[in-house]
Amino acid sequence: MSLRGPRRQGGFTLIEVIVAFALMALALTLVLGSLSGAVRQVRAADDATKAALHAQSLLAQVAVGETLLPGRSDGRIEGTPYRWTLEVAPFVDPMQRPGTLDSSRMRLLQLQLAVRWGDAPGQQLQWQTLRLAPSDINQPATLR
Repeated sequence: MSLRGPRRQGGFTLIEVIVAFALMALALTLVLGSLSGAVRQVRAADDATKAALHAQSLLAQVAVGETLLPGRSDGRIEGTPYRWTLEVAPFVDPMQRPGTLDSSRMRLLQLQLAVRWGDAPGQQLQWQTLRLAPSDINQPATLR
């Protein structure tokens, strides 16, 4: 007969198992949180890419078959959540002195296009470009 006490079995205590599960749950929460953030970023990048493609198409269609006039127009791209606003205004060169350019034939117009697809501030993109147009809407747009 041995005088040593009862044999101790190897293994984990209940407290050690609970702590291990808690640490594993915390780690999984952090991993899933970062993955959901990555999914949101991919979705935002996809929306911005689609907005850029729609804007490129809209700017390519501006003044095709019609005279470009200063003003504001807006619309919605059918079948999508994208809305657009186009502002056309005469371009004013801040470096040019008045009366130094003969603008009797042609004029430069500044186009500002904004495409929105939601109400959040990050869900809007804007583009600016310049277009050459005849100064008289009845005059053809040719350079001589």
